[in-house]
Amino acid sequence: MLVNNKYISIKISDSKMKERNRKLSILLEMSNLLSTSMNLKTLLTKALSTVMAYFDLEAGRIYLMNDKDPYLYLAAHQGVKTEGLEKVSLNEGFSGKAARTKCFIAQHVSELEDKNRAALLSRMGLKIIICVPLISMDKVGGVMNLGSKKIIKLDQGKIDLLTTLGNQITIAADNAKYYEDLQNKIKTLKEKQEMIKFFTYSISHDLKSPAIGIYGLTRLFHERYLQTLDEKGKVYCNQILNATKQMVDLVEKMNEYIAAKEAPYHFEKIKVKEITEAIKNEFSLELKRRQIRWLETDNLPEIVADRLALLRVFRNFVDNALKYGGKERLQLKIGYEEDGVSHRFSFSDDGVGIKPEDKEKVFNQFQREKTSRGTDGSGLGLAIVREIAEGHGGRTWVDGSATEGTTFYITISKDLKSGD
Repeated sequence: MLVNNKYISIKISDSKMKERNRKLSILLEMSNLLSTSMNLKTLLTKALSTVMAYFDLEAGRIYLMNDKDPYLYLAAHQGVKTEGLEKVSLNEGFSGKAARTKCFIAQHVSELEDKNRAALLSRMGLKIIICVPLISMDKVGGVMNLGSKKIIKLDQGKIDLLTTLGNQITIAADNAKYYEDLQNKIKTLKEKQEMIKFFTYSISHDLKSPAIGIYGLTRLFHERYLQTLDEKGKVYCNQILNATKQMVDLVEKMNEYIAAKEAPYHFEKIKVKEITEAIKNEFSLELKRRQIRWLETDNLPEIVADRLALLRVFRNFVDNALKYGGKERLQLKIGYEEDGVSHRFSFSDDGVGIKPEDKEKVFNQFQREKTSRGTDGSGLGLAIVREIAEGHGGRTWVDGSATEGTTFYITISKDLKSGD
């Protein structure tokens, strides 16, 4: 009828397909059912109910294979009492045999080898039992037991249909178990994440006041009483002062990192020239003492960003360059370029470079390279920059060789809106 047509166009209709082909309709119905997001028990219960309704059966059970020990456990049931049927060995009865041999089994209840099981099923009024192995990828995931209170005829078409339905149920059950396992792992991960977050907040906030207090007292002691100490006492006092300063710096950096990761951004129009001027003034004494030239491009733009976050980015890049670039550094340069989607800022120096294998690691939390030994630092500065870059729809990276200086880059999206 359709051979001579140039093309075929038929509107898909579930209801009309059910009228044309009842067997295909049950497959479609089962497919739609199993594709919905449900937990494992609900999914199996509804699948079992659908099969029983289609074949006009009075009882049904679905057993799943235990992952560790070789036995079947009851996962869903309908129309049958489950007492004594909760667990089935692979060496027990028609259920175990179907799972063990991967065979479809149908039998009169009166002819069961297990007379106790036969008596139990007979008291329920069942005359025929059917056992469908649930197989996917040649692996048995369980069995579906079906019971009828009347004599029914089984032809090869019905057997094939039940086997196909069993395959659908197996795949859906596997996916549901994977989903539940994933959800449990996500829940555990979130709990651990919340615990780590609480611990981090406790450290960064609860230690801030005592750390600043100890540093203040040590600095006061250093200023007033250092000259009254002997040489060993002076060494100890200087060591305590340096240690407490590092502790305060670390707590401050941890607070900055938390703010970069957790605090909401307030985007506004910012003249980047104002940011560079503020940072230049902040480091002016260090730049002058070390005779380092501050260079910056003339085309610094006005952008939309979080002002405090942008200050942190520029401060951390400059601080990183001054600390880890080596004593022979002569200049530090800030550059700018743009494209259709982002602003790109660069921070270049002519100091100690960076090894290619270290270019990704430097942005990790508490990551400090061998070249930074003996230099004060928390290992969080560049991690803070990365968090801020991602929060501004951009990214950050580093270029440079091990001997020819280093250039750090950060991009900021042009799609940010003032007031967001």
